[in-house]
Amino acid sequence: MAPIETVAVGFDGSPDSQAAVRWALRLTIQLDASLVFVHAAGLLEHIDEPEVVAELEETVWVLASESGLDPARGRWLVSDGDPCSVLLRAADPPISADLVVVGSRGKGAHAGLLGSTSHELAEHAPVPVVVRTPPCRWP
Repeated sequence: MAPIETVAVGFDGSPDSQAAVRWALRLTIQLDASLVFVHAAGLLEHIDEPEVVAELEETVWVLASESGLDPARGRWLVSDGDPCSVLLRAADPPISADLVVVGSRGKGAHAGLLGSTSHELAEHAPVPVVVRTPPCRWP
């Protein structure tokens, strides 16, 4: 198996995507790899709403700073399209991700273990996919 040099992590601001970012940050630091934070601006969000995108970008950089990620190893990418298509393209150049990390459900969450994006990615991605959920909180 080839080494993991680039990890792409989907981020929409949901708790599940925050869990995915935290997990991807830990892995990236352990592997001394690069991390691309990917946000799909498409069906439910207009790419011309810079305040929404700026808030999401600020959140990922705060998480990255808290984790100790070297800023030179991270990159923020906003791409137009549905989340699954955008994340599938992350495996292609110029990103060439060796691994894609997503939360189990995003902002459009429906009941069930996997959301539509994580389910579709697991079926169609040309690279390994990690589906991360937030930690359980027992009463």
